[in-house]
Amino acid sequence: MSNINLKINNIPVSAPEGSTILEAARAAGIKIPTLCYLKEINEIGACRMCVVEVKGARNLVAACVHPIAEGMEVLTNTDKLIKSRKRTLELLLSNHDKKCLSCVRSGNCELQALCLEYGVEDEDYFKGEEQHFELDTSAPHMVRDNNKCILCRRCSAVCEKVQTVSVIGPNNRGFQTEIGCAFDMGLGETACVNCGQCIAACPTGALYEKDFTDDVLAAINDPEKYVVVQTAPAVRAALGEEFGMPMGTDVEGKMAAALRRIGFDKVFDTNFSADLTIMEEANELIERIQGGGVLPMITSCSPGWIKYCEHYYPDQLEHLSSCKSPQQMFGAVTKTYFAQKFGIDPKTIVCVSVMPCTAKKFEIKRDDQDAAGVPDVDISITTRELARLIKKCGIDFTALPDEGFDDPLGESTGAGVIFGATGGVMEAALRTAVETITGEELKDLDFVDVRGTAGIKEAKYTVGGLDVKVAVASGLNNAKVLMDKVRAGEADYQFIEIMCCEGGCVNGGGQPRVHADVRNFEDVKALRAKALYDNDAKKQYRKSHDNPSIKELYENYLGKPGSEKAHHILHTTYVKRSIN
Repeated sequence: MSNINLKINNIPVSAPEGSTILEAARAAGIKIPTLCYLKEINEIGACRMCVVEVKGARNLVAACVHPIAEGMEVLTNTDKLIKSRKRTLELLLSNHDKKCLSCVRSGNCELQALCLEYGVEDEDYFKGEEQHFELDTSAPHMVRDNNKCILCRRCSAVCEKVQTVSVIGPNNRGFQTEIGCAFDMGLGETACVNCGQCIAACPTGALYEKDFTDDVLAAINDPEKYVVVQTAPAVRAALGEEFGMPMGTDVEGKMAAALRRIGFDKVFDTNFSADLTIMEEANELIERIQGGGVLPMITSCSPGWIKYCEHYYPDQLEHLSSCKSPQQMFGAVTKTYFAQKFGIDPKTIVCVSVMPCTAKKFEIKRDDQDAAGVPDVDISITTRELARLIKKCGIDFTALPDEGFDDPLGESTGAGVIFGATGGVMEAALRTAVETITGEELKDLDFVDVRGTAGIKEAKYTVGGLDVKVAVASGLNNAKVLMDKVRAGEADYQFIEIMCCEGGCVNGGGQPRVHADVRNFEDVKALRAKALYDNDAKKQYRKSHDNPSIKELYENYLGKPGSEKAHHILHTTYVKRSIN
């Protein structure tokens, strides 16, 4: 591809043919503000914040969609442009709930940041009619506050193009336009999969997860409760961003220290139950392959994916592994094995999970998730909520020493930690399945063919004389591609891993929000995933079946993978759901 030569602010710039002015400027170190733009997702030039002057053009042009041309001369910061952008912001604020002090996005709001940058003051420049909306709290995982919506359409674009769910979009026209669901339904009445990617895409406080940090503190302060916490693999790869640390910093030790100081009775690790999931899932896969079971078997760790399958592929549920997710397995083991071992009444245990995923808030309320007769997990909070909890408790996160997790549910392997990246569940399962089938120790534990952030990955392995074909998909748009093949009988695989969110859990809807300026030009998924793979490489044990605590659990309680007791505690069922 040839390069195009142009000038931006009188500086010679060369950029690949087909680039937009925004992309060319970025490559030259020149920032052009945006609000509605998300690369390859929402390129509509609607907000008009990115307008620039192009010599010879009659009007200002939107840099995010305007292609560069040979000899083009562009200006990005003239007085005319500054006044135009400031006026755009003033117009947005004229119909915006400006309660910034109480907004969850205060200090991390793209609209707020631009208003500060352009000197927009809290004055009624365009006083007139205002829209007022009731909060939509019908979904189990989030709140929609259209009083803070700027109609950028980033949320609906992600829902449609990335997740192929399309349960939200613009309703009505003109000044009456609002983002909502068809027929004015609440989000909880639709086939929403609770993934939270709309929250991650929103530049303002119009969308946010339901916050349960007060419930966590109430449980901790209740002397009748025994409160344990589990932390998902991906949380340690992103939590540091909330405290100004570089993206991809592994803060596992500081996270454990912070949780201990918040006051939890035990600080455990979901990586333990990720290892447990592999033991059950690998056994189930082997049984299906050797016993003529339904193939391909598909992973069941991602609750957003599971709900999507129940809504959109209800005729294919038999392909799903019956294993509970690591979050739910952890809660089940805590209230059975752990409670029995330490003589604790399961009814007094409050199991809190810290997850990169908003869909986990729905998962804890699913049926058949109560191995001890009480909910496996009681409260699920996101990475963002944990950061708020740490700050609320006055903990200086960056100054904390590194500490470890408590035993016995804090011991894990490298196989467990890579669950947080797309392909990680597949790789972890292969490490155990291959050694189980062949009876031989693997010399190379890195199944690199299933690594990386590509939407769909395929690989073939010869194991004990069997050809095992596998596929990995992340993002429901890519899941749809594979599931259409499964439904048509064209999926020549034995095992499929599907994660709801692109890149896997590291890019979950509950992870720290990333400003569009970064999201559009940096590979956030890869940076966070690297932290997990680096963590894996340093582990003493890198295969789930080598975890000493897992061995003890089976020897003294469960018996063996796939046993009747294991099925009762660690496996679940699914339901066919309609599409509203």
